[in-house]
Amino acid sequence: MLKEYSTENIRNVVLISHSGSGKTTLGDAMLFLTGGNDRFGKVDDGTSVLDFDSEEIRRKTTISAAVAPLEWKGNKVNILDTPGYFDFVGEVRSALRVSDGALILVDATGGVEVGTELVWQYAAEYEMPVMFAINKLDRENTDFSKILEQIGASFGIKPVPLYLPIGKEANFKGLVNVIEEKAIVYSNDGKMKEEEVPADMKDLVSQVKEQLKEAACDADDDLLLKYLEEGDLTDEEVVAGLKAACIARKVFLVIPIAAANLVGVDVLLDALVGYMPSPVDVGPVVGTVPGTEEEAIRYPKESEPFSALAFKTTADPFVGKLTLFRVYSGKMESNSSCLNSTRGRVERIGQLYTVKGKHQEPVPYVSVGDIGAVGKLQETLTGDTLCDEEKPILLPGITFPAPVYSVAVQPKTKGDEDKISAGLTRLTEEDPTITVERNPETGETVLSGLGEVHVDVTTTKLKKKFGVDVDLTLPKIPYRETIKGSAKAEGKHKKQSGGRGQYGHVWIEFEHCPDEEFVFEDKIFGGAVPKQYIPAVEKGLREALLEGVLAGYPVVNVKATLYDGSYHTVDSSEMAFKIAASLAFKKGCQEAQPVILEPIMRVEVLVPEQFMGDIMGDLNKKRGKILGMESRGQIQVIKALVPLAEMQRYAIDLRSMTQGRGMFTMEFDHYEEVPANIAQSVIEEALKEKENK
Repeated sequence: MLKEYSTENIRNVVLISHSGSGKTTLGDAMLFLTGGNDRFGKVDDGTSVLDFDSEEIRRKTTISAAVAPLEWKGNKVNILDTPGYFDFVGEVRSALRVSDGALILVDATGGVEVGTELVWQYAAEYEMPVMFAINKLDRENTDFSKILEQIGASFGIKPVPLYLPIGKEANFKGLVNVIEEKAIVYSNDGKMKEEEVPADMKDLVSQVKEQLKEAACDADDDLLLKYLEEGDLTDEEVVAGLKAACIARKVFLVIPIAAANLVGVDVLLDALVGYMPSPVDVGPVVGTVPGTEEEAIRYPKESEPFSALAFKTTADPFVGKLTLFRVYSGKMESNSSCLNSTRGRVERIGQLYTVKGKHQEPVPYVSVGDIGAVGKLQETLTGDTLCDEEKPILLPGITFPAPVYSVAVQPKTKGDEDKISAGLTRLTEEDPTITVERNPETGETVLSGLGEVHVDVTTTKLKKKFGVDVDLTLPKIPYRETIKGSAKAEGKHKKQSGGRGQYGHVWIEFEHCPDEEFVFEDKIFGGAVPKQYIPAVEKGLREALLEGVLAGYPVVNVKATLYDGSYHTVDSSEMAFKIAASLAFKKGCQEAQPVILEPIMRVEVLVPEQFMGDIMGDLNKKRGKILGMESRGQIQVIKALVPLAEMQRYAIDLRSMTQGRGMFTMEFDHYEEVPANIAQSVIEEALKEKENK
């Protein structure tokens, strides 16, 4: 799209919703209607412009955020289509970060669901203007007014319809423009014609128009004064007032649509252009001067120093690494250079593109407020700031959720370890919600993501893009050991076998130390252990901590006090004292009530109310401690502490218990003693594994 647009005529709108609400179908409908595609792409047929990845086509669901620029009545609208499936919520966060307004789709058959609640919260975090489209109103058992009430009750707002549906279910064939009091009726091919408002709707239309007039005054005191004095407003005043109130998040407009039949898609585009903010309406971005806490401001003007945020990285088979970015000030030109202020490195900029799904069109520059892409950046990752080298700024990055589902990854073919490492590193650049780490305690490579499907998609990409096939198993739990009591133990290492012998002798007291992983104290008086050997005693103890006496897990929360010992003027050595210390450690830990510790996770589960009882019961079965509950609209949030050993398959369990409507987050909280009956099986399993090795 080479046509130039002023910043006032650009709209960056993110489509967000619960899975299956029809975001991608709507995006494809908009492209078709505006001439951006010569046919109506369909998800089910694998012809969607926005779901173009081979995995998306195979699964018939959106996995990755996609950008579609389209032109509508002299404006450029950048539509950012996002996944609705919780496993890919990182893509939603990225797209929200660079958008100026959000369109939340609500499925008229399902109403407000847990995913709707989640994306509403995300939009609220960014204080982003929101409009609602109630989709699939042509389906059975749908009721526009009921969904409208549900939106209001769920989010504590007063949603106001900008248009009203004509007809219901299979007879949903048109809309009434409430402000202009005109009916728009669609034929089967999506063509529209204007008609008179149906007689049986005139009272409702008048009533809703009054609501719109009142809503228009919410952000404009002068307009409110006029409305109170004169009792009326012109249509132009209503439109201007609604836009200001929408941008200020005081009004939330609602439009009824059936995207698959192109009903209401054109008026929805009118609403996005008419009521969503341009980058100019949003105003300046605030960042910091790199390396300082000094505030830096950039206005959405081409005359300002250049600044942009990289919000998505993809591995494109033709261009290689492709970075999508949003320009906040100035402009980025092809074949130039800029500073990556996040990493403090200069980047060479090659050819710039606008992107539409998988298609890229070369452009000479990308101007303020717009979205573009550039290939082969060496240093830049998702969330990094690109800016003018002379006037640097660091913009706020993107906050991603922590992973909740982990697998241990092993190559099916020996010798593929390096390939796995390289491939997974590339995939983590593409998707920051994936983490890969080598667990030093268990020796496993652990791949973590936001759910089973997320991990499955990642390993499929690993095979397709990097030719590595892997086996997945549940990761070993990183148990620890500690002592509950205290004990004094002697460690004596004495060896004589011709020539110089070895002699080290220590007395050490071991006790529980809750606040530190390990504390070593030297209380030797009178040189019973010479000073030069005391560091060797500490070193011997630190090495011994790596393998506990119960099951060989690392030992934590121990204080060791060296208080006595003896030495030999000829035979003593650092090595002898190291060995003596480790012997004392083994004896002391055996006598000081050793126990196994397990990681405890802080868990938040979001579920619709009807699943509360099942979820609470299940968490109790998982040895969870319920910390509390709170309501967020129609969604209940359960907070609990649960052992990691019980949570490894929770992403799968929760989906099964809630028909895919439950979500959860999880982060490490602390270590806690394993109950005796479970500890015994943990010890037996560890010893069995040791024997097998």
